[in-house]
Amino acid sequence: MFPRARILTLIPIFIFIQLAELPAYVILGLWFVLQFFNGVLSLGYATAGMGGVAWWAHIGGFITGLLLVIPFRKYQ
Repeated sequence: MFPRARILTLIPIFIFIQLAELPAYVILGLWFVLQFFNGVLSLGYATAGMGGVAWWAHIGGFITGLLLVIPFRKYQ
């Protein structure tokens, strides 16, 4: 709902730690990409008891949230 909100983020660069305020859409984009790639990489390990359900549940929740913002925006 607030893509331009600034989020204080800890950025580790080797042994140095940097604080930066990044827009919410950057953080959400990185989070989505991380969840997606981990979900794709977990597909090959389904036979080992690690199906990657949590990764795909996060992706499904993210997409559902994006779709539900549209009808619920009028109630804000």
